[in-house]
Amino acid sequence: MVRRMIVAANWKMHKTLGEAVAFVRDFLAGPPEDGTVEVVICPPFTALADVGRVLGDGAVALGAQDVFWETEGAYTGAVSPLMLRDAGCRYVIVGHSERRQYFGETDTTVNRKVQAALGQGLTPIICVGEQLAQREAGITMQVIGRQMEAALAGLTPAQIAGLVVAYEPVWAIGTGRTASEADAQEAARFLRQVVARLAGEEAAGRIRIQYGGSVTPANAVGLMSQPDIDGALVGGASLKVESFRSIVAAARQGAAAKRGKGEG
Repeated sequence: MVRRMIVAANWKMHKTLGEAVAFVRDFLAGPPEDGTVEVVICPPFTALADVGRVLGDGAVALGAQDVFWETEGAYTGAVSPLMLRDAGCRYVIVGHSERRQYFGETDTTVNRKVQAALGQGLTPIICVGEQLAQREAGITMQVIGRQMEAALAGLTPAQIAGLVVAYEPVWAIGTGRTASEADAQEAARFLRQVVARLAGEEAAGRIRIQYGGSVTPANAVGLMSQPDIDGALVGGASLKVESFRSIVAAARQGAAAKRGKGEG
């Protein structure tokens, strides 16, 4: 089954309104997208509306970095999936390790956010990943398998098939360390097997699995050429137009390599 590559820029807590809009205009002024790769830009909440207006209904999609699980109510500081959709979002990152580390996100709240996002027509990008101590203890698959099962609880096979999952080893995020191509592929394949067990082979074949964690133009082609890796969730390297553009180009190369091998 051919899965369309998806590369998402997670700007985290970076860029003012002016910087965000300037980036997007510069990026859109580059070579037009050929449809091989779906590109998503996830600015901070403050820039969503302005960036969304620049992107419009074009090929590059708008995404948010987090969401609350209620549509509206007395939740000071929270942003609902309805509000994100109203701002033009198509995607939302859910369960990033930084949300878990700094804001008390749990497997249970991740699932609530996934269901709420789907209820408003948003596609969640669900993050899973192990800490360094867990990898060294040899329990990576147990950890990411548990996170995956919890995130998908209560969803139908059709809903699961349309999701995006980002495998992001916590020890590789913002550290300059990257999982080897073999380790990233092993984790992605395992996650696909979890989906097959929970939702069937069709859903497992359709769900898209990204790699995230110190993705750069230098390592992107190798990572995205792996048969079970369908793109990248990019942090620091997405803050500069040229490096992000290079990673999108790497995704095209990865897709071409897989087509040549009859994979994807």
